[in-house]
Amino acid sequence: MFEEDMKKFILDVPDFPRAGVVFKDISPLLARAALCRRIINVFCTQAKGKVDAVCGIGNRGFLFGPGIAQGLDVPFVMVRKYGKLPGKTITQSYQLEYDEATVEIVENSIQKGWRMLIHDDVLATGGTAEATAQLLTRLQVVPTQFSFLIELKFLKGCEKLLAYSRDIISLTTY
Repeated sequence: MFEEDMKKFILDVPDFPRAGVVFKDISPLLARAALCRRIINVFCTQAKGKVDAVCGIGNRGFLFGPGIAQGLDVPFVMVRKYGKLPGKTITQSYQLEYDEATVEIVENSIQKGWRMLIHDDVLATGGTAEATAQLLTRLQVVPTQFSFLIELKFLKGCEKLLAYSRDIISLTTY
């Protein structure tokens, strides 16, 4: 029932951002405050007592990530694409389909030993979430849980994350 409620407000946008891609637009969902509160509550219920901090993958992991962190009363940490964060950062590069990308985190924004929830809006190929887990692991942080609003199961991104945690939550799947 909850997944059906969410799917009513997730629109398919064909050929965006390029031909052949069907973009999942969550803008209509974000316009529904009560549904957003439910989403945050579900994520918080799944993470309660399991994590010391929430890591949101930018920029879309910043939509629900801070609310999850506030609901759990734990710190929120940003992971962004290279060049978007000030100060001393630590980076992790990863392979895209036809290119390479890099994510970064501010060095002093975490504590060694933290159990971390890694949150993003969509799990597609899993490359960015996996790179984030690799980065956190290098910093002696434990990726305890992953959470996503949407999982595109046909891209099998979940398989890349199982090496870090089996606790992977996706509220909707396609």
